[in-house]
Amino acid sequence: MKTYFVSDVHLGLQVGDPAGRERRFADFLRALPEDTEALYLLGDIWDFWYEYRDVVPKGYVRIFSALQDLMDRGVKVFFFEGNHDIWTYSYFEELGMVKLTQPALVEIGGKKFCLGHGDGLGPVPFGYRFLRGVFHSRVAQFLFSLLHPWLAFRFGNGWSRSNRLAHDVSYEFKGEEEPLYKFAEEFAAKNDVDYFIFGHYHADVHMNLPSGARFMVLKDWIKSSPYICFDGENTDLQEIAIRTD
Repeated sequence: MKTYFVSDVHLGLQVGDPAGRERRFADFLRALPEDTEALYLLGDIWDFWYEYRDVVPKGYVRIFSALQDLMDRGVKVFFFEGNHDIWTYSYFEELGMVKLTQPALVEIGGKKFCLGHGDGLGPVPFGYRFLRGVFHSRVAQFLFSLLHPWLAFRFGNGWSRSNRLAHDVSYEFKGEEEPLYKFAEEFAAKNDVDYFIFGHYHADVHMNLPSGARFMVLKDWIKSSPYICFDGENTDLQEIAIRTD
């Protein structure tokens, strides 16, 4: 049985070819083979997401249809909140997906995986940690819910467009100096972990930790279509493949 991991599709971001990116992701979901056991969505699948009690963003019919077809086949779909699609409350669960909180330690095919989006893990700067706390605040979420959806989504999408992806600015992963790497190194020293898989940094990273664990970060889908496939029948490192279609 195979398990797939994907992150940072940023559906809805008006950069490059948004409609083409949505079709690519839908095609990827529909092409997952019959021996797929699980799919992990590691956050920022949507560039902006907010759901009211009775209102969710319009569109993305291809994506939800493909995800529903996967779950109807018996594929387990797990998801993490990213820093762009933070405000998910119950809709994804109603569709049948399972929400996980980072860092999640799960066993797949006899191997231990530490998974998450990756934002906020490790010694990140105070300013970012404070902003992340605001976005996760129930008070801030309640105040945002008072906005009319017309205004709320224009504000949210405008905020998302201001990020570095909108300006086509790449990020250079700093290796052992990166907060996420330091988190993984410390976590692996206290826990039995074989693989760490994250997103968020929009960088293609494959490194080994001092513990021997494999540390991987998925690149975004703006210009490519990266994902990780783990073949649970063979737990050799060579069976973890990052593929770009």
